Amino acid sequence: MRAGIGLREVAERAGVSMRTVSNVVRGTGRFSEATQVRVLRAVEELGYRPNTAARRLRTGRSGVLLLAVPELTMPYFAELAGHLLREAAEHGCILLVEATGGDPEVELEIALGRTDPLVDGVILSPLALDDRAAARAGATAPVVLLGERVHDLPCPHVTIDNTGAARAATAHLLARGRRRIAVIGRQTVPHAATSATRLAGYRQALEQAGLRYDEELAPPVAAYHRADGAAATRLLLDLPEPPDAVFCFADALAQGALHAARERGLTVPDDLAVVGFDDVEEARYTAPPLTTVAPDKQELARLAVSALLDRIGGRTAPPVLPAGHRLVVRDSS
Repeated sequence: MRAGIGLREVAERAGVSMRTVSNVVRGTGRFSEATQVRVLRAVEELGYRPNTAARRLRTGRSGVLLLAVPELTMPYFAELAGHLLREAAEHGCILLVEATGGDPEVELEIALGRTDPLVDGVILSPLALDDRAAARAGATAPVVLLGERVHDLPCPHVTIDNTGAARAATAHLLARGRRRIAVIGRQTVPHAATSATRLAGYRQALEQAGLRYDEELAPPVAAYHRADGAAATRLLLDLPEPPDAVFCFADALAQGALHAARERGLTVPDDLAVVGFDDVEEARYTAPPLTTVAPDKQELARLAVSALLDRIGGRTAPPVLPAGHRLVVRDSS
């Protein structure tokens, strides 16, 4: 942390009041998602850390938790961070938020507990954590993982049934009479757990319907941003036999797909049905509103904070903590 960085400096950088900064950091009060993103970005850029020395002297713990996610600019992680901030505050804790950029070395350092010594424990959403290296995670500090259960790690793992959710989303499109269903979100890089589990569910649904998996309908993407979704959709629409539906592994990808469909003069869902994943707030306001898989973000936050506090307190937490999800059907399909 740079000397002299406090609430005032964060407030000036984010263009909000000091009270708003305090509310966002502590997860209390009311603030918009856009405000939350601005404040968290300012916190990260300035390296702000609350003063917790007095609390540590009294209790032996700082009451500071760390959330590490790939990107704060992605709406899903911004919304999840909001739920976690509020849940941590319910337990009298402060939650710091850090963006890893999906860097496997950064994720490993955090998974091994090599963070600010004031941090009592870590909630980590890994993107590229190496399997073998990650086997050491959680051994030196309390760590809880968010996301797909693909690592056999000695720490609690909070997740949803990604394979089942993807299977249900694809089955929904099949039930609507779609037969040439493309998928956007396949990744070829190592340790792409989100891609692997959701692709498995997509393939299972096709197989149950007697349809063959066609890799031509699963173009690889580098990331889960809107631009990636739009680029992949353009490739699909250029095929000799384009798809009649696309299932996207993130709502941002689906928003890109909607944009590319409009570029080509297509009508959604008549010409192309679109389904996303995450149920971010923007999904309700796309044109048309987006059908999407909705993970229970509030339950994810509750389970993650509870499991981390158990670990910090020396109590045992279950190795896997499943949260719920549901398919929200809107006009895009």
